[in-house]
Amino acid sequence: MLLLTGCQASGVLEFRANGEDFVRDGFTSKDGWDIQFLNLYVTLDDVAAYQTDPPYSAEDGAAPVSDNVANLAGPITLDLAEGDETADPILVATLPDAEIGQYNAISWRMINATEGASNGATLQMVGFAEKDGERVDFTINVEQEYEYVCGEYVGDVRKGFLDDGGTADVEMTFHFDHVFGDAGSDLGEALNVGALGFGPLAAIAQDGQINADMAALSEMLTADDFATLESTLQTLGHVGEGHCYEATGGYTDKE
Repeated sequence: MLLLTGCQASGVLEFRANGEDFVRDGFTSKDGWDIQFLNLYVTLDDVAAYQTDPPYSAEDGAAPVSDNVANLAGPITLDLAEGDETADPILVATLPDAEIGQYNAISWRMINATEGASNGATLQMVGFAEKDGERVDFTINVEQEYEYVCGEYVGDVRKGFLDDGGTADVEMTFHFDHVFGDAGSDLGEALNVGALGFGPLAAIAQDGQINADMAALSEMLTADDFATLESTLQTLGHVGEGHCYEATGGYTDKE
């Protein structure tokens, strides 16, 4: 069911989700593990796009203030690993009669799935990692829920400008390189310094397998590594390269 507040001149507003090429093509973690995702399920709810004036700032750690909000009813489960390097960001839903204007803020919740392959998990990561002839197959279930509130999309193009009779899109972006790091970036960059990498997970594999949720990982990883995993998962939500406020833990990315 799609809900809309406000009804004037209208156009088509698309909601999209993007795990980026990292999750579609695979990538090398900061510590040299080649990671391939087979499935990357995320369950979304309470997705909303806003027209805000003044523009919303995620660093403020507050809710957007808007008289025009376009809402999606959920929950909606997506596989962010779907597609290849040519794939467009996943179309989550289309709102055919959205009020015109600039949608310069978006929010969503990540909640536990109640059915399907990722039942009981907010996020399920399924795949394998290889390094120096060693292979680790993993299924990692994250049961914590998150709530992201974000401003305008930051990227090569601007998004969210909807004209009468036109089509515009807003994007929820997920940065999994924040969790594992990226060997293609300088290892001294903040992204890699703060990332867990894959090595700590490989170290707890049994017979080349990891099948664990966060409760199990809290017992298997060192306290420092588990704290790093928890903190990096908070930073998953973005709008392109734009940062978000994560409301459940109060994360703003503000120095």
